[in-house]
Amino acid sequence: MGKKEFYTQKAVFVTKCMLAAYILTAGLLLLLAFMLYRFGLSEKIVSICIIGIYIAVTFLIGMLSGKRAGRKKFLWGLAMGTGYYVILVAVSLIVNRGPQDVAGNMLTVFILCAGSGMLGGMIS
Repeated sequence: MGKKEFYTQKAVFVTKCMLAAYILTAGLLLLLAFMLYRFGLSEKIVSICIIGIYIAVTFLIGMLSGKRAGRKKFLWGLAMGTGYYVILVAVSLIVNRGPQDVAGNMLTVFILCAGSGMLGGMIS
């Protein structure tokens, strides 16, 4: 296997992981929206659940990438958590049309996503 095939396989794997992570995130957020509609959850509980979804999903993709990598698992988990965060921020900036609403929690969300991805990679 040449270097080009190796890097192509890695890129395909990372893309599949990110796609799976965002599909899982969308499903969990839809479930949360249904629960909000059905039970009238408070804003504080919804915020906590959203953060929990971010942590759980990045932990899972960190574990998945760590198992696949075999070596330097924590770095792969960190990379996946950071990638998840970058896409999340990009989409938030596009939807909100600026950093005004997003800027307050950016550092906290980065630490949570990168940290839980790295933890998932270490545990795998």
